[in-house]
Amino acid sequence: MPIRTLIVDDEALARERIRDLLGEEPDIVLAGECATGSEARTALRELTPDLIFLDVQMPELDGFGLLEGIELDHQPVIVFVTAYDQYALRAFEVHAVDYLMKPFDRERFKKALERARREIAQTKNRDLSDQLRHLIRDLGSEKVYTERLVVKSGGRIRFLKAEEIDWIEAAGNYVRLRVGPETHLLRETMAKIEAKLDPIKFLRIHRSTIVNIERVKEIVPRLYGEHVVTLRDGTQLTMSRGYRDKLAELQTRTA
Repeated sequence: MPIRTLIVDDEALARERIRDLLGEEPDIVLAGECATGSEARTALRELTPDLIFLDVQMPELDGFGLLEGIELDHQPVIVFVTAYDQYALRAFEVHAVDYLMKPFDRERFKKALERARREIAQTKNRDLSDQLRHLIRDLGSEKVYTERLVVKSGGRIRFLKAEEIDWIEAAGNYVRLRVGPETHLLRETMAKIEAKLDPIKFLRIHRSTIVNIERVKEIVPRLYGEHVVTLRDGTQLTMSRGYRDKLAELQTRTA
């Protein structure tokens, strides 16, 4: 029985990797590829795939937003693909057919595909997927903040603990993670990285700046309602007027 498969990932190399591995499987029919969640939503309606390899982090509409918009009268089996979303991985282990942690090898991919085949055989005639409904429910009711990030540098992949980050600044379509003397670029928006980090430990003080509260040494007011936030290593950052309502909260935590 042919399995119509859709690949959804914003990275071209990631899509190519999955496409090449699927090409080795005679029962797989590649229905299409999408680079964004918005494209995938349209493809789901038009292509009705049996299986989706779904990246978690994508521009415009991420994997979770896509799941919430899926019509459940034809529920595809989902294999999640992720680089660093620990809070998602915990949910996937319970509810998803499988997940692939980038970078993955051929053996791990085949294991995920075999699990997907078994799930498709069991659910082909079902009208609704209880599995996905539980996933959506749990993701909406419980927020687990990420404890690690994956950054790529010089051809290497580094697993970075969130608590190691001193502060974060916006850098175009990326964010720059400041870790002691080191700097790491991560393809992410400030809004999304802020949502992933525990607000008990991290605070946004400017539209382009987030600080690890444990690194804050002192806060000094200056003209026009702004404040200077000095870190323990001497770094000075600006808390803008738009974020000064968080001053009392920040002062309490650093007291």
